[in-house]
Amino acid sequence: MPHDTLLRLDELSIAFDDVTVVDRLSLEIHRGETLALVGESGSGKSVSALGAMNLLPPNARVSGGRVLGDTDLTRMTSRDWQGLRGNRVGFIFQEPTTSLNPLHTVARQIGETLRLHQGLSGRAARARCRELLEQVKLPRPDELLDAWPHQLSGGQRQRVMIAMAIANNPELLIADEPTTALDVTVQQEILALLAELRDHHGMGMLFITHDLNLVRRHADRVCVLYQGQEQETGPVADVFNQPRSAYTRTLLDAEPEGRPVSAGSQPLLSAEHLSVAFSRPKRLFSRRPPPFVAVQPLSLRLAKGETLGIVGESGSGKTTLAMALLRLVPSQGEVVFLDERLDRLSGNDLRLRRRRFQVVFQDPYGSLSPRMPVSEIISEGLRFHQPELSNNEVEQRVQATLKEVGLPADCAARYPHEFSGGQRQRIAVARAIILEPEMVVLDEPTSALDRTVQKQLVELLRDLQARRGLSYLFISHDLAVVRAVAHRVMVLKEGEVVEEGSCEQVLAAPRHPYTQALVAAAGLNEAAS
Repeated sequence: MPHDTLLRLDELSIAFDDVTVVDRLSLEIHRGETLALVGESGSGKSVSALGAMNLLPPNARVSGGRVLGDTDLTRMTSRDWQGLRGNRVGFIFQEPTTSLNPLHTVARQIGETLRLHQGLSGRAARARCRELLEQVKLPRPDELLDAWPHQLSGGQRQRVMIAMAIANNPELLIADEPTTALDVTVQQEILALLAELRDHHGMGMLFITHDLNLVRRHADRVCVLYQGQEQETGPVADVFNQPRSAYTRTLLDAEPEGRPVSAGSQPLLSAEHLSVAFSRPKRLFSRRPPPFVAVQPLSLRLAKGETLGIVGESGSGKTTLAMALLRLVPSQGEVVFLDERLDRLSGNDLRLRRRRFQVVFQDPYGSLSPRMPVSEIISEGLRFHQPELSNNEVEQRVQATLKEVGLPADCAARYPHEFSGGQRQRIAVARAIILEPEMVVLDEPTSALDRTVQKQLVELLRDLQARRGLSYLFISHDLAVVRAVAHRVMVLKEGEVVEEGSCEQVLAAPRHPYTQALVAAAGLNEAAS
């Protein structure tokens, strides 16, 4: 084995019962390099990494060669694995919220791996924890040591995960979709940090992702998987510029593109001096602090058949703005929908108007009841707003709507857990459009989806808009998707509108430094060139 080869997999195969999910995968990772493992959901990316490190359940059958440095991983005992994982191999998982223990402070969670592998405890462990937080560039490390996971932002939680992963100076770092749920600017910060740590420690890194833009900018070599089989492997520039595999070409062509359908000029929704503020808790023996202003006073317009993109980082007020427009959070200011003041309505009057503006949320699995079949999920709102419809009429509407969103009729009797992420999002879209609304709020509808599935969903949304004349309020931090669907874009920073205008104008020639940073972090111009 060449001296710089850190991990080698020789014809790695993984099967569950009679189903083969990884088929004779061979790859090498060298010290100091980043190898990206890419493919759609279900292609075998994460399973390959977990299988290589003996982290799969007992019913998994793993075969083939696996070597880390000079260690034959196929001959390891359980005790050997306990000494290797978290020590020679560090892991960063996709969702730090579920990976971090909500009952332990930051110091205790990082300290646990130090105790297990280095025998550190007490002041020595705390000092090392503080040093690690500084290494991952977290401000105020002394305060964060005693913080709980729920008190941290998504980016901060991911940095804590990285601190845990590098605590014992591993040789190999496995980063499984480490930035999927993060804003583009935070994504770039995290990946730049990982590259810096890789170079500093001389680690090799396995970067698992479905985002080809990130691979283009942050990986040295790339291995493309499809249905558990390697399609091609090589330097990123070679694979991206001259792909040999038809599947790789499909992935590269899956970037959301095209222009949104033409919008009308008739006003549908407008807001004047709209603002949202939340009161803060009062502390003992002190005055109540001033309210937190989540959305600064702003005005907006949405025409019939138009898509307005709302972009900005987490915490910028995007979702709060949408919820205020829908009267789902208290707000100040005027909200007018089809010449009617929504801000003056309440109770049943407001509930009856909700048929005309619907919402599709970011996480389709979390927003669909796991106890209800698809037919009931889609028809629930219809039965409330049109109780005069017979069961047969409701069923016919459900079947027609399923067909319109590209789902087969037999979906109606199945449950959400039986579908892929893209299919669940189509169910969420069906639930919204069955009421024939004039406007749909789309809150990060593509953030958890692969690029190919994103493209399919974007095409569906554009098609529905063209046929139904729908207006969309499209909330996202993915500027490539916004560019493909939005006519105009509004940029929010800390609840304030810093820039707005036509999508083409704002994203091609942003004027505000914050918008410029978002566009640069998204790599839109790089991808285009």
